[in-house]
Amino acid sequence: MPNCINFSDSMEEQELPYTLINVIGGLGGIYEDHVEFLEKHLKLIPMKDFLENKETLRHKIQAVFVWMHKPVINRELLQTLPNLKVIVNSGAGIDHFDLKLIFSFGVKLANTPLAVTNATADLGMTLMLASARRIVEGHQISVSPDTKHFRADWLGEEVTGATLGIIGMGTIGYKVAQRAKAFEMKILYHNRNRRKEADEQAVGAHYCHKMEELLQQSDFVMLVVNLTPQTHKLIGEKELKLMKPTATLINICRGQVVDQDALVNALQNGVIKAAALDVTYPEPLPRDHPLLQLKNCIITPHIGSATSQTRFLMMRNMVESVLAAVQGLPVPNEVQG
Repeated sequence: MPNCINFSDSMEEQELPYTLINVIGGLGGIYEDHVEFLEKHLKLIPMKDFLENKETLRHKIQAVFVWMHKPVINRELLQTLPNLKVIVNSGAGIDHFDLKLIFSFGVKLANTPLAVTNATADLGMTLMLASARRIVEGHQISVSPDTKHFRADWLGEEVTGATLGIIGMGTIGYKVAQRAKAFEMKILYHNRNRRKEADEQAVGAHYCHKMEELLQQSDFVMLVVNLTPQTHKLIGEKELKLMKPTATLINICRGQVVDQDALVNALQNGVIKAAALDVTYPEPLPRDHPLLQLKNCIITPHIGSATSQTRFLMMRNMVESVLAAVQGLPVPNEVQG
């Protein structure tokens, strides 16, 4: 890649770029085992230190390192940082940013879409398999003190040979299709733009011009779209009723893509068989939310990219984007306005 950053280059002769972070460690902070690498390339300024020394530091900050949605980017912060060049974001999703506001300050934004693809696709397959084979229920039965025997009629559903409908055939969606091909699944997909014929043939995918066609035919429907005004509540009562009563809905993108009230009703009344969700709205759900009480709904805590390898790669990608921006080079994974 032209103009890419070589991490082996020495930076001893130049000052490391001052980079605002939220905090090191804790629930949402930068991982402590990432700090050694980060501090070789960036001058980390935790938000607490920044607020205590704002007048000294505000002109030095050139980058904001947004890890797990923190620090929050708003007009007040942008106005405080006159020499800010770039905001880098962990993960692919950017729906928590006001892009128009950021770009109005002449600040670049970069995310890490490629770093998360394999881990997120893996989780999509994990949720599909776990739901189909009732893994969570099975574990509970296996460890329950009340279990005296295993029922022979306790059955799940076959994944091999089933029809998978992928809504959103971007990089992650295509990675899911590659994995599903190994399970000999029939793959349908709906996307804003049809993929190249060679891409389709490589995974045996069939394009559905209308999402309704996909919903009616699929045994498993997996959501892999970006959250936009157009995809907000993309799946609601009408769409759920189009699905087979034996079908499972899997969501690995954003909770707001699904009308959760409609999903609760569909699961409670047998409109669809099951759901497997890595994302909800809000996160976490209130402890009395009906989705948490349903045996036919698996929920994981938004862990699509949560592997040690992927999170380290995300962090490296973010550092590369900071260094490119402050050196005036093309910014890898820059979000276009």
